[in-house]
Amino acid sequence: MRFLLCLVFSFSVVSVASVLGLEALGFEDMSGASASLAATGYAGNAKIEEGVSMLNPARLGFNKSVSFSANLEYQLTSISTKKSSFSTNSISIPSFYLAFPMGNLGAFSMGLWQRYSSILKYDLKDSVAGNDLKIEYQGSIFEFTPSYALKLPFWYRLSVGGTAHIVMGNNQRSMELGANNSLLNESDVWATNNASITDIAKGSWDILNHPAYYTLSMQYRGKRSNMFFSYTNGHTLINDLEYRFQESELDTLIPSKTSRKIEVPVTVATGISHRFLKEHHLLLDFMWRPWSKSIPTLAGGYALHDSVKVQEEYLLSLGYKKEGSGVFYESYLSRMSYSAGVWHKKHYLRGVKELGASLGLGLPLGRRGTVIDLAFQGGKRSSSSKYHASEAFVGFKLGLMGLSSWGNKY
Repeated sequence: MRFLLCLVFSFSVVSVASVLGLEALGFEDMSGASASLAATGYAGNAKIEEGVSMLNPARLGFNKSVSFSANLEYQLTSISTKKSSFSTNSISIPSFYLAFPMGNLGAFSMGLWQRYSSILKYDLKDSVAGNDLKIEYQGSIFEFTPSYALKLPFWYRLSVGGTAHIVMGNNQRSMELGANNSLLNESDVWATNNASITDIAKGSWDILNHPAYYTLSMQYRGKRSNMFFSYTNGHTLINDLEYRFQESELDTLIPSKTSRKIEVPVTVATGISHRFLKEHHLLLDFMWRPWSKSIPTLAGGYALHDSVKVQEEYLLSLGYKKEGSGVFYESYLSRMSYSAGVWHKKHYLRGVKELGASLGLGLPLGRRGTVIDLAFQGGKRSSSSKYHASEAFVGFKLGLMGLSSWGNKY
Protein backbone atom coordinates (compact mmCIF):
# COMPACT_ATOMS: atom_id res chain seq x y z
CA MET A 1 0.00 0.00 0.00
CA ARG A 2 2.71 2.45 -1.01
CA PHE A 3 0.04 4.77 -2.34
CA LEU A 4 -0.29 6.06 1.26
CA LEU A 5 2.91 8.08 0.90
CA CYS A 6 1.49 9.87 -2.12
CA LEU A 7 -1.67 10.70 -0.21
CA VAL A 8 0.37 12.63 2.37
CA PHE A 9 0.53 15.57 -0.04
CA SER A 10 -3.08 15.49 -1.20
CA PHE A 11 -5.35 16.55 1.67
CA SER A 12 -5.80 18.99 4.54
CA VAL A 13 -2.72 19.70 6.67
CA VAL A 14 -2.39 21.80 9.80
CA SER A 15 0.58 23.18 11.74
CA VAL A 16 3.35 22.24 9.37
CA ALA A 17 6.20 24.33 7.93
CA SER A 18 7.11 21.76 5.30
CA VAL A 19 6.20 18.20 4.36
CA LEU A 20 9.75 17.51 3.12
CA GLY A 21 11.61 14.73 4.89
CA LEU A 22 8.76 13.50 7.09
CA GLU A 23 9.87 9.87 6.76
CA ALA A 24 13.58 10.77 6.94
CA LEU A 25 15.10 13.39 9.27
CA GLY A 26 12.45 16.06 8.82
CA PHE A 27 12.77 19.66 7.67
CA GLU A 28 15.98 21.47 8.61
CA ASP A 29 16.10 24.86 10.33
CA MET A 30 19.00 26.66 8.65
CA SER A 31 19.22 29.83 10.77
CA GLY A 32 20.54 28.27 13.97
CA ALA A 33 20.52 30.71 16.85
CA SER A 34 19.95 34.06 15.13
CA ALA A 35 16.99 35.83 13.54
CA SER A 36 19.40 38.51 12.28
CA LEU A 37 21.18 35.78 10.28
CA ALA A 38 17.89 34.88 8.60
CA ALA A 39 17.44 38.55 7.65
CA THR A 40 20.64 38.48 5.57
CA GLY A 41 19.70 35.29 3.72
CA TYR A 42 21.70 33.10 6.16
CA ALA A 43 24.91 34.95 5.28
CA GLY A 44 26.95 36.74 7.93
CA ASN A 45 28.51 34.03 10.09
CA ALA A 46 31.85 35.82 9.63
CA LYS A 47 30.53 39.23 10.70
CA ILE A 48 31.68 40.24 14.18
CA GLU A 49 28.65 41.04 16.32
CA GLU A 50 27.13 39.99 19.62
CA GLY A 51 25.54 36.58 19.49
CA VAL A 52 26.19 32.96 18.59
CA SER A 53 26.79 31.31 15.23
CA MET A 54 26.17 27.57 14.94
CA LEU A 55 28.47 27.30 11.91
CA ASN A 56 31.19 29.49 13.42
CA PRO A 57 31.59 29.16 17.20
CA ALA A 58 34.96 30.99 17.01
CA ARG A 59 33.09 34.27 16.46
CA LEU A 60 31.97 34.02 20.08
CA GLY A 61 35.50 34.94 21.18
CA PHE A 62 34.96 38.56 20.09
CA ASN A 63 31.76 39.05 22.16
CA LYS A 64 31.95 41.87 24.70
CA SER A 65 28.59 41.61 26.48
CA VAL A 66 26.52 38.93 28.12
CA SER A 67 23.72 38.19 25.66
CA PHE A 68 20.45 36.29 25.58
CA SER A 69 18.48 35.47 22.44
CA ALA A 70 15.12 33.82 21.80
CA ASN A 71 13.55 33.40 18.37
CA LEU A 72 10.02 32.96 17.06
CA GLU A 73 9.21 31.76 13.54
CA TYR A 74 5.99 31.89 11.50
CA GLN A 75 5.65 30.45 8.00
CA LEU A 76 2.81 30.18 5.49
CA THR A 77 3.42 27.42 2.95
CA SER A 78 1.63 26.51 -0.27
CA ILE A 79 2.24 22.83 -1.08
CA SER A 80 1.53 21.38 -4.51
CA THR A 81 1.80 18.07 -6.35
CA LYS A 82 0.68 17.03 -9.81
CA LYS A 83 -2.76 16.15 -8.47
CA SER A 84 -3.55 18.74 -5.81
CA SER A 85 -2.42 21.74 -3.77
CA PHE A 86 -3.19 23.32 -0.42
CA SER A 87 -1.90 25.94 2.02
CA THR A 88 -0.84 25.60 5.62
CA ASN A 89 0.93 27.59 8.34
CA SER A 90 3.12 26.95 11.35
CA ILE A 91 4.55 28.78 14.33
CA SER A 92 7.49 27.63 16.46
CA ILE A 93 10.28 28.73 18.79
CA PRO A 94 13.28 27.06 17.11
CA SER A 95 16.14 28.30 19.28
CA PHE A 96 17.39 30.24 22.28
CA TYR A 97 20.78 30.70 23.93
CA LEU A 98 22.89 32.50 26.56
CA ALA A 99 26.45 33.75 25.93
CA PHE A 100 29.01 34.85 28.53
CA PRO A 101 32.30 36.63 27.70
CA MET A 102 35.05 35.89 30.24
CA GLY A 103 37.77 38.37 29.28
CA ASN A 104 41.14 36.73 28.72
CA LEU A 105 39.59 33.34 29.47
CA GLY A 106 37.49 33.45 26.28
CA ALA A 107 33.73 33.18 26.01
CA PHE A 108 31.14 30.49 26.67
CA SER A 109 27.58 29.96 25.45
CA MET A 110 24.85 27.36 25.74
CA GLY A 111 21.60 27.00 23.86
CA LEU A 112 18.93 24.75 22.46
CA TRP A 113 18.34 24.43 18.71
CA GLN A 114 15.52 22.62 16.91
CA ARG A 115 17.60 21.19 14.08
CA TYR A 116 14.94 19.14 12.26
CA SER A 117 11.16 18.99 12.66
CA SER A 118 8.46 16.61 11.39
CA ILE A 119 4.93 17.87 12.07
CA LEU A 120 1.88 16.85 10.07
CA LYS A 121 -1.76 15.97 10.67
CA TYR A 122 -4.46 15.17 8.13
CA ASP A 123 -7.61 13.11 7.54
CA LEU A 124 -8.68 11.43 4.32
CA LYS A 125 -12.26 10.42 3.60
CA ASP A 126 -12.53 8.22 0.53
CA SER A 127 -16.20 7.38 0.05
CA VAL A 128 -15.57 5.79 -3.35
CA ALA A 129 -12.99 3.18 -2.39
CA GLY A 130 -14.14 2.89 1.18
CA ASN A 131 -10.69 3.71 2.61
CA ASP A 132 -10.49 6.19 5.49
CA LEU A 133 -7.06 7.36 6.54
CA LYS A 134 -5.73 9.47 9.39
CA ILE A 135 -2.03 10.22 9.62
CA GLU A 136 -0.03 12.29 12.08
CA TYR A 137 3.69 13.05 12.46
CA GLN A 138 4.95 14.70 15.62
CA GLY A 139 8.61 15.07 16.44
CA SER A 140 11.82 17.10 16.42
CA ILE A 141 15.55 16.59 16.66
CA PHE A 142 16.90 19.06 19.19
CA GLU A 143 20.50 19.88 19.96
CA PHE A 144 21.88 21.21 23.23
CA THR A 145 24.84 23.30 22.08
CA PRO A 146 27.49 24.38 24.60
CA SER A 147 30.20 26.43 22.84
CA TYR A 148 33.56 27.90 23.81
CA ALA A 149 35.85 30.33 21.97
CA LEU A 150 39.18 32.02 22.71
CA LYS A 151 41.15 34.80 21.04
CA LEU A 152 44.74 33.71 20.53
CA PRO A 153 47.02 35.61 22.95
CA PHE A 154 49.84 35.98 20.41
CA TRP A 155 47.53 37.22 17.62
CA TYR A 156 44.42 38.99 18.86
CA ARG A 157 42.85 39.08 15.38
CA LEU A 158 42.46 35.30 15.37
CA SER A 159 40.07 33.23 17.48
CA VAL A 160 39.30 29.52 17.65
CA GLY A 161 36.18 27.86 18.99
CA GLY A 162 34.14 24.72 19.19
CA THR A 163 30.58 23.53 19.78
CA ALA A 164 29.41 20.19 21.14
CA HIS A 165 26.08 19.16 19.58
CA ILE A 166 24.28 16.94 22.10
CA VAL A 167 21.37 15.33 20.26
CA MET A 168 18.00 14.64 21.83
CA GLY A 169 14.36 14.45 20.79
CA ASN A 170 11.46 12.15 20.05
CA ASN A 171 9.34 11.30 17.03
CA GLN A 172 6.03 9.58 16.44
CA ARG A 173 3.98 8.62 13.40
CA SER A 174 0.43 7.33 13.65
CA MET A 175 -1.51 5.96 10.65
CA GLU A 176 -5.09 4.86 11.15
CA LEU A 177 -6.70 2.91 8.31
CA GLY A 178 -10.45 2.51 8.49
CA ALA A 179 -12.16 -0.75 7.61
CA ASN A 180 -12.96 -1.30 3.96
CA ASN A 181 -16.12 -3.43 3.87
CA SER A 182 -17.25 -2.35 0.40
CA LEU A 183 -16.85 -5.88 -0.98
CA LEU A 184 -19.05 -7.49 1.65
CA ASN A 185 -22.73 -8.22 1.29
CA GLU A 186 -24.82 -5.59 2.96
CA SER A 187 -26.17 -8.19 5.37
CA ASP A 188 -22.62 -9.00 6.54
CA VAL A 189 -21.35 -5.46 7.12
CA TRP A 190 -22.43 -5.55 10.76
CA ALA A 191 -19.80 -8.19 11.48
CA THR A 192 -16.89 -5.84 10.73
CA ASN A 193 -17.93 -3.65 13.67
CA ASN A 194 -16.41 -0.65 11.81
CA ALA A 195 -13.02 -1.74 13.08
CA SER A 196 -9.95 0.37 12.27
CA ILE A 197 -6.25 -0.47 12.48
CA THR A 198 -3.70 2.05 13.74
CA ASP A 199 -0.01 1.62 12.92
CA ILE A 200 2.04 3.54 15.52
CA ALA A 201 5.79 4.17 15.38
CA LYS A 202 7.42 5.90 18.37
CA GLY A 203 11.08 6.61 18.84
CA SER A 204 13.87 8.66 20.38
CA TRP A 205 17.02 10.23 18.90
CA ASP A 206 20.64 9.87 19.95
CA ILE A 207 24.17 9.62 18.51
CA LEU A 208 25.62 6.16 18.06
CA ASN A 209 28.50 5.41 20.47
CA HIS A 210 29.25 9.08 21.23
CA PRO A 211 27.87 11.73 23.61
CA ALA A 212 27.91 14.44 20.90
CA TYR A 213 29.29 15.53 17.56
CA TYR A 214 31.48 18.60 17.20
CA THR A 215 32.04 21.77 15.21
CA LEU A 216 35.47 23.44 15.21
CA SER A 217 36.12 26.81 13.60
CA MET A 218 38.67 29.58 13.18
CA GLN A 219 37.83 33.28 12.78
CA TYR A 220 40.02 36.07 11.43
CA ARG A 221 39.05 39.65 12.25
CA GLY A 222 40.56 42.27 9.96
CA LYS A 223 40.19 46.03 9.89
CA ARG A 224 37.54 45.80 7.16
CA SER A 225 37.19 42.14 6.25
CA ASN A 226 36.51 39.09 8.39
CA MET A 227 36.69 35.43 7.43
CA PHE A 228 35.94 32.07 9.02
CA PHE A 229 36.33 28.39 8.27
CA SER A 230 34.61 25.55 10.13
CA TYR A 231 34.52 21.77 10.12
CA THR A 232 31.85 19.50 11.64
CA ASN A 233 32.67 15.82 11.99
CA GLY A 234 30.54 13.09 10.47
CA HIS A 235 28.42 11.05 12.84
CA THR A 236 25.69 8.45 12.97
CA LEU A 237 22.26 9.31 14.31
CA ILE A 238 20.30 6.45 15.81
CA ASN A 239 16.52 6.41 16.03
CA ASP A 240 15.32 3.68 18.42
CA LEU A 241 11.81 2.76 17.31
CA GLU A 242 8.90 0.76 18.64
CA TYR A 243 6.13 -0.34 16.27
CA ARG A 244 2.73 -1.52 17.38
CA PHE A 245 -0.63 -2.19 15.76
CA GLN A 246 -3.75 -1.16 17.59
CA GLU A 247 -7.31 -2.14 16.69
CA SER A 248 -10.05 0.41 17.42
CA GLU A 249 -8.23 1.68 20.54
CA LEU A 250 -9.05 -1.59 22.33
CA ASP A 251 -6.58 -4.30 21.36
CA THR A 252 -2.85 -3.86 20.84
CA LEU A 253 -0.60 -6.46 19.30
CA ILE A 254 2.78 -7.22 20.83
CA PRO A 255 5.09 -4.33 19.84
CA SER A 256 8.25 -4.85 17.81
CA LYS A 257 11.43 -2.83 18.24
CA THR A 258 14.16 -1.79 15.85
CA SER A 259 16.71 0.98 15.29
CA ARG A 260 17.44 2.91 12.14
CA LYS A 261 20.89 4.39 11.66
CA ILE A 262 21.42 7.54 9.61
CA GLU A 263 24.99 8.34 8.59
CA VAL A 264 25.42 12.12 8.54
CA PRO A 265 28.50 13.25 6.57
CA VAL A 266 31.01 15.93 7.51
CA THR A 267 30.08 19.58 7.09
CA VAL A 268 32.50 22.26 5.93
CA ALA A 269 31.63 25.95 5.84
CA THR A 270 33.32 29.25 5.14
CA GLY A 271 32.31 32.86 4.85
CA ILE A 272 33.55 36.40 4.50
CA SER A 273 32.21 39.81 5.50
CA HIS A 274 33.49 43.13 4.21
CA ARG A 275 32.74 46.55 5.68
CA PHE A 276 32.64 49.67 3.51
CA LEU A 277 31.50 53.26 4.06
CA LYS A 278 31.72 52.69 7.83
CA GLU A 279 28.25 51.12 8.42
CA HIS A 280 27.68 48.91 5.36
CA HIS A 281 28.57 45.22 5.14
CA LEU A 282 28.65 42.70 2.29
CA LEU A 283 28.31 39.08 3.39
CA LEU A 284 29.00 35.80 1.59
CA ASP A 285 28.71 32.29 3.11
CA PHE A 286 28.95 28.74 1.78
CA MET A 287 28.15 25.42 3.49
CA TRP A 288 28.64 21.92 1.99
CA ARG A 289 27.62 18.46 3.23
CA PRO A 290 28.30 15.44 0.93
CA TRP A 291 25.44 13.02 1.61
CA SER A 292 25.97 9.70 -0.15
CA LYS A 293 24.06 6.91 1.62
CA SER A 294 20.28 6.63 1.41
CA ILE A 295 18.38 7.41 4.61
CA PRO A 296 16.23 4.62 6.07
CA THR A 297 12.67 5.76 6.67
CA LEU A 298 10.22 5.12 9.50
CA ALA A 299 8.48 2.67 7.15
CA GLY A 300 6.99 -0.13 9.27
CA GLY A 301 3.52 -1.35 8.29
CA TYR A 302 1.56 -0.94 5.09
CA ALA A 303 4.59 -1.75 2.87
CA LEU A 304 5.95 1.81 2.83
CA HIS A 305 9.25 2.66 1.13
CA ASP A 306 12.14 1.69 3.40
CA SER A 307 14.55 4.44 2.32
CA VAL A 308 14.83 7.82 0.59
CA LYS A 309 17.59 8.87 -1.78
CA VAL A 310 19.90 11.77 -0.96
CA GLN A 311 22.20 14.20 -2.73
CA GLU A 312 25.12 16.49 -1.93
CA GLU A 313 23.77 19.34 0.16
CA TYR A 314 24.95 22.93 0.01
CA LEU A 315 23.84 26.42 1.01
CA LEU A 316 25.12 29.51 -0.83
CA SER A 317 24.12 32.83 0.74
CA LEU A 318 24.70 36.47 -0.20
CA GLY A 319 23.68 39.27 2.15
CA TYR A 320 23.89 42.98 2.91
CA LYS A 321 23.52 44.82 6.23
CA LYS A 322 23.59 48.46 7.20
CA GLU A 323 24.39 48.93 10.86
CA GLY A 324 22.45 51.47 12.87
CA SER A 325 24.14 54.28 14.73
CA GLY A 326 25.15 53.43 18.28
CA VAL A 327 24.58 57.01 19.47
CA PHE A 328 21.46 57.00 21.65
CA TYR A 329 20.44 60.64 21.13
CA GLU A 330 20.24 60.30 17.31
CA SER A 331 16.89 59.63 15.61
CA TYR A 332 15.34 56.20 15.97
CA LEU A 333 15.46 55.58 12.20
CA SER A 334 19.20 56.22 12.12
CA ARG A 335 19.72 53.77 15.00
CA MET A 336 17.85 50.98 13.17
CA SER A 337 19.73 48.41 11.10
CA TYR A 338 18.60 47.22 7.64
CA SER A 339 19.31 43.88 6.02
CA ALA A 340 18.68 41.96 2.80
CA GLY A 341 19.80 38.64 1.39
CA VAL A 342 19.29 35.81 -1.06
CA TRP A 343 20.17 32.13 -0.83
CA HIS A 344 20.23 28.96 -2.89
CA LYS A 345 20.12 25.57 -1.19
CA LYS A 346 20.22 21.96 -2.32
CA HIS A 347 18.47 19.95 0.37
CA TYR A 348 19.64 16.53 1.50
CA LEU A 349 16.64 14.93 -0.26
CA ARG A 350 17.46 14.05 -3.86
CA GLY A 351 15.96 16.45 -6.40
CA VAL A 352 14.93 19.16 -3.89
CA LYS A 353 16.26 22.70 -4.29
CA GLU A 354 15.36 25.98 -2.61
CA LEU A 355 15.69 29.60 -3.68
CA GLY A 356 14.76 32.39 -1.27
CA ALA A 357 15.14 36.05 -0.38
CA SER A 358 14.82 38.07 2.81
CA LEU A 359 14.53 41.60 4.17
CA GLY A 360 15.18 42.56 7.76
CA LEU A 361 15.07 45.28 10.37
CA GLY A 362 16.91 45.66 13.65
CA LEU A 363 14.87 47.65 16.16
CA PRO A 364 16.94 48.98 19.10
CA LEU A 365 15.52 49.01 22.63
CA GLY A 366 17.10 51.09 25.37
CA ARG A 367 20.67 52.26 25.79
CA ARG A 368 22.58 48.98 26.22
CA GLY A 369 22.10 47.62 22.71
CA THR A 370 19.11 45.32 23.20
CA VAL A 371 17.57 44.66 19.78
CA ILE A 372 14.48 43.11 18.25
CA ASP A 373 15.41 41.53 14.90
CA LEU A 374 12.65 41.03 12.35
CA ALA A 375 13.25 39.06 9.14
CA PHE A 376 10.72 38.69 6.31
CA GLN A 377 11.38 35.72 4.03
CA GLY A 378 9.92 34.17 0.92
CA GLY A 379 10.91 31.62 -1.67
CA LYS A 380 10.26 28.28 -3.30
CA ARG A 381 11.32 24.69 -2.73
CA SER A 382 11.10 22.79 -6.00
CA SER A 383 11.43 19.07 -6.61
CA SER A 384 12.35 17.07 -9.68
CA SER A 385 11.35 13.85 -7.89
CA LYS A 386 7.83 12.43 -7.87
CA TYR A 387 8.31 11.49 -4.21
CA HIS A 388 8.54 15.09 -2.95
CA ALA A 389 6.13 18.02 -3.19
CA SER A 390 6.98 21.55 -4.35
CA GLU A 391 6.45 24.36 -1.85
CA ALA A 392 6.20 28.14 -2.01
CA PHE A 393 6.59 29.91 1.34
CA VAL A 394 6.46 33.32 3.01
CA GLY A 395 6.93 34.14 6.65
CA PHE A 396 8.86 36.01 9.27
CA LYS A 397 11.30 35.36 12.08
CA LEU A 398 11.35 37.46 15.23
CA GLY A 399 14.35 37.50 17.53
CA LEU A 400 14.98 39.27 20.82
CA MET A 401 18.63 39.96 21.60
CA GLY A 402 19.12 41.15 25.16
CA LEU A 403 22.51 42.49 26.30
CA SER A 404 23.88 42.95 29.79
CA SER A 405 27.17 43.81 31.50
CA TRP A 406 27.18 41.10 34.19
CA GLY A 407 30.69 40.80 35.59
CA ASN A 408 32.17 43.49 33.31
CA LYS A 409 34.33 46.18 34.94
CA TYR A 410 34.01 49.86 33.98
